[in-house]
Amino acid sequence: MNIGQAADRSGVSAKTIRYYESIGLIPPAARTEGGYRTYSEKDVATLRFVQHARGLGFSVKDVARLLDLWRNQQRASADVKALALAHVAEVDRKIAELRRIRKTLLHLTRRCHGDERPDCPILEELAADAVEA
Repeated sequence: MNIGQAADRSGVSAKTIRYYESIGLIPPAARTEGGYRTYSEKDVATLRFVQHARGLGFSVKDVARLLDLWRNQQRASADVKALALAHVAEVDRKIAELRRIRKTLLHLTRRCHGDERPDCPILEELAADAVEA
């Protein structure tokens, strides 16, 4: 199948497929005599795997590790679990950061009158951080 068909079947855009190939995340596609990329069902399965892992927020680097583990029939599931748990810890860190950001934004919006006056605690806070940096 061509790259458009592989994109449709995998849910990964053709541009992203080419990108994944260029960074070595997936192996280069087979080529026709005319130089067009061709993909197999196995390639589509790999693209779906990558898409699912990326959808769960795994980095490209971690997806590469997961692909290696997926392909290795001698893998230890402990290795996969450790990678997933490390990702959970990163997700937890991001959630905490987002909660902190949300709390700060809510605090600032409560202090802002939101009327026709020019004074605005939100802008003052942003400016204070800009001056300190």
